[in-house]
Amino acid sequence: MKSSHLSIIGVAFLTVCASNSRLVADDPASTQWRKHTINDQSPFEAVGVADFNGDGKLDVFSGDSWYAAPDWVRHKVRDVQPGTNPHYHEDFADVPLDVNGDGKVDIVTCAYFSRRIAWVEQPDDPTGPWTEHLIDTPGSMETSYLVDLYGDGTPVYLPNVGGQVVWYELKSTTPEVKWEQRQLSREGAGHGIGHGDVNSDGRIDIITPKGWYEQPAERDADWNFHAEFSLGTASIEIIGHDFDGDGDTDVTWGMGHNFGLHWLKQSKDSNGKRTWTKEDIDTSFSQVHALHLADFNGDGELEFVTGKRIYAHSSEPGATAEPCVFSYRFDRKTTKWVKTVVYQGDPAPNAPANAGQRDALKDFPRGSAGTGLQMAVKDLDQDGDVDIVAPGKSGLYWFENLRIAK
Repeated sequence: MKSSHLSIIGVAFLTVCASNSRLVADDPASTQWRKHTINDQSPFEAVGVADFNGDGKLDVFSGDSWYAAPDWVRHKVRDVQPGTNPHYHEDFADVPLDVNGDGKVDIVTCAYFSRRIAWVEQPDDPTGPWTEHLIDTPGSMETSYLVDLYGDGTPVYLPNVGGQVVWYELKSTTPEVKWEQRQLSREGAGHGIGHGDVNSDGRIDIITPKGWYEQPAERDADWNFHAEFSLGTASIEIIGHDFDGDGDTDVTWGMGHNFGLHWLKQSKDSNGKRTWTKEDIDTSFSQVHALHLADFNGDGELEFVTGKRIYAHSSEPGATAEPCVFSYRFDRKTTKWVKTVVYQGDPAPNAPANAGQRDALKDFPRGSAGTGLQMAVKDLDQDGDVDIVAPGKSGLYWFENLRIAK
């Protein structure tokens, strides 16, 4: 493991424009999503999509089970314990990856209370018990994901570890699985992690709630930290992408444990110094914990999907309000954000006043969908457009994109 000791450069100018006047609703006629229930009694908040049984169809893994397409037959393959807080389970990520190079897709997972990262090995019979192998115990983690950090086609495993900024590279698959941890300074560590080419140098940088780490030209060199903004308790992912098409990377994030979905527009001042202007995108719902980037409408531009993480904390503002899943695109002609309703449910008005007694599977109407710690954005039915698989404390659901008619 190589440790990088980083220096902070000058803070960029940050302008705050707290207004969501640039948000407009999409034409309802163009809102074409269909909700399918995979398991409306699943309490797990993580999900991964891959072909687990080798039949050419994409299956769904969440928590203790995987579900075989197309009928979502459940195969329980491991035990997942409740966390120290029983409102959570020790499965904060389900990332598909063939870890040991045997041609079968495994799962890389992490947990908050046990502080562990592990990979769960698929056996010869994918319906039998899967075996967990410990990778590391770096700290409490919200979730994690794979990112092609170095642009060489080999993804690294990036967890959001409390108080740390680390990732793991799979260095060897056979004859022995070996992972290598890379750790940066703790200056930028916080609730939330993401990535994007912030300075347009062709290399992927790491974005945190407190700024961004610049990837150096040399792989083993130090990553300089730029403390240019403060996002608060941010989502995972924090998305770095050029939404407005002006040639530089903007930053989009949600408030994981409060109301608010925002973006920072990147610009340059008269001296060529990078500046950031904060604007609200949508402040109508809370617990905006997971964001994922994809081209949902097939226009060649990237949108993102997010929603309400049901009972991220059961005591938070808006916790019992309507569950929802929305997608957002930036219309470069009108310079407005366009919101599409993927799903909107009903609130939980009879939830216990004591937040510690709340249970999403009991408090919300059966079949309520929101988001958990992850979503999977994949062409699940392999019809040419990108679908959404959303897990959460109120069940596991597939939102079918109907852009391409059957």
